[in-house]
Amino acid sequence: MKREGWFAPYFNSYFWRFLLIIILGALTIFSASSLMYTSGFLISKASIPPENILMIYVPIVGVRTFGTSRAVIHYVERLVSHDTILRILSKMRIRLYNILEPQALFLSSRFRTGDILGMLADDIEYLQNVYLRTVFPSIIALLIYAAAIISLGTFDVAFALLMGLYMLVIVIVLPLISLLLTQSRQRMVKQERNRLYQKLTDAVLGMGDWVISGRQSQFVATYEADEKRVAHTDGALRRWARIRMFLGQAVVGIAVVSVIYWAAGEYQSGAIAGTLIAAFVLVVFPVADAFLPVSDAVEKIPQYRNSLERLNQVESAGGNPFEADEASSAEAGALAEAATKAIRETRQAHIQLKNAGYRYASGDDWSIQDLTLAIPQGRKVAIIGRSGAGKSTLLKVIQGVIRPSIGSAVINGIDASAYGENIPKLIAVLNQSPHLFDTTVANNIRLGNPEASDAEVKRAGELAQLDNLISSLPEGYDTPVREAGQRFSGGERQRIALARILLQNTPVVVLDEPTVGLDPRTERELLATMFGAMADKTLIWVTHHLVGAEQMDEVIFMENGVVEMRGTHAELMAREARYRRLYELDRPAEFLTKRAGD
Repeated sequence: MKREGWFAPYFNSYFWRFLLIIILGALTIFSASSLMYTSGFLISKASIPPENILMIYVPIVGVRTFGTSRAVIHYVERLVSHDTILRILSKMRIRLYNILEPQALFLSSRFRTGDILGMLADDIEYLQNVYLRTVFPSIIALLIYAAAIISLGTFDVAFALLMGLYMLVIVIVLPLISLLLTQSRQRMVKQERNRLYQKLTDAVLGMGDWVISGRQSQFVATYEADEKRVAHTDGALRRWARIRMFLGQAVVGIAVVSVIYWAAGEYQSGAIAGTLIAAFVLVVFPVADAFLPVSDAVEKIPQYRNSLERLNQVESAGGNPFEADEASSAEAGALAEAATKAIRETRQAHIQLKNAGYRYASGDDWSIQDLTLAIPQGRKVAIIGRSGAGKSTLLKVIQGVIRPSIGSAVINGIDASAYGENIPKLIAVLNQSPHLFDTTVANNIRLGNPEASDAEVKRAGELAQLDNLISSLPEGYDTPVREAGQRFSGGERQRIALARILLQNTPVVVLDEPTVGLDPRTERELLATMFGAMADKTLIWVTHHLVGAEQMDEVIFMENGVVEMRGTHAELMAREARYRRLYELDRPAEFLTKRAGD
């Protein structure tokens, strides 16, 4: 299906509002011009004895009228334009969220957190400015340009063409020169600021590691150095902006001198009254005010283009990342919907990988290769290996986040990647750093099922053995967890996240190293709670070490993307010396006691 643009739909939906904004903007300039014209006439007229008091009174009323109307029309124009743009901005944010949310797993594997936050906080804001700072001012300037040429043409066609040339320099020539000179720098500043945003995001997320390692000053130094490079380029842009403004003002000054010379000549020839000389001169300034912002508006185009490219990139990635065409996408989607419904009803999800292999780019090493795995409903599988062994890639394949480069990964006979946004209904994930939102304990648990009743939330809490914790809290389940769950220890946060997973009630649960960083006692207690609460579910447990491995139906040891050992815990202990050594390293106290007894 053809992807909608980020501008056309809103132009169509808000056409009449846009037209009203442009009319109000043009009327604001007209009122300002009329105010200056009438003021110039009034000043000149008041300098000579009037034949009749009405000759002064009428322009006084005109000055008051245009002065008031300019302020009122400008206020209404600002009100209508900002109301319209904020409506569009809201729809853009909703659209971006609808792109990100269903494919969160897929997108998180391809975009850094800083990129996603940049899109939410920065790119949409830039697209908002397309209307307020580029489209509307440019169209209004062109309308005023045409009106000014036509108005002057009624007095003197040759002079109207000359003034048209001056205004053309401000409206067309300077903006184009500015665009050519700054577009590469504008894009570079935008990209560098995005990288700084990513770097700062990563630093904030890893603040503890920076502090513990004592390298916080190193980060600050490198960040400031990067910021200085961006500031240097930004400074060059600001210098050009000052030069551009000077050139624009110089052209306006030449236009003012030209109007004075022309008006004096017209007065001398008797074509106009002397009281109109000041009126014609003063009207140049509000008209110039409509033209000068055009250069700045056009200069922003590279930044808009950069934002559009990134939004289109994430939209392309998040729409249908695997399907070849609309027909196959619709067919796969229909099959996945039916399969999801059947799995939810029967609580039976059979995961199967056959000769699956994956590498992130052509020519890269294989992250996993020749992996065959069958996980029927209720089976407990531990996947063990050190960092870089391929465990995370295997999880992404099982969840349909990525499709195997070779081989297949299916759930109940349907390609795992076809399930798309239905995956969270089938597979829940408890990782090592579950996020708790700054709301109540109950609301954090209820994320697993927004429709759950208070009784169901409490039942999930009981299964996660939160009773003692909840009873110690001042407001029970209504106690705020504070930002990122700072109120609680690591084990307590994991239990709240576990309750969320239990409330989600999927047939398959992935445990992605959920006990990393916990002390041995808390780890054993949490694992016992998890295994007990999810006895009827399929468990895929990714871990670095072997505590609790004896409770698994199968243990798979991976190395460099390949299965090196597999079998039950007892089988591996009997036949694999390496496995025994790893198990001993994970349970040193137990084996020391055993050896002492021997």
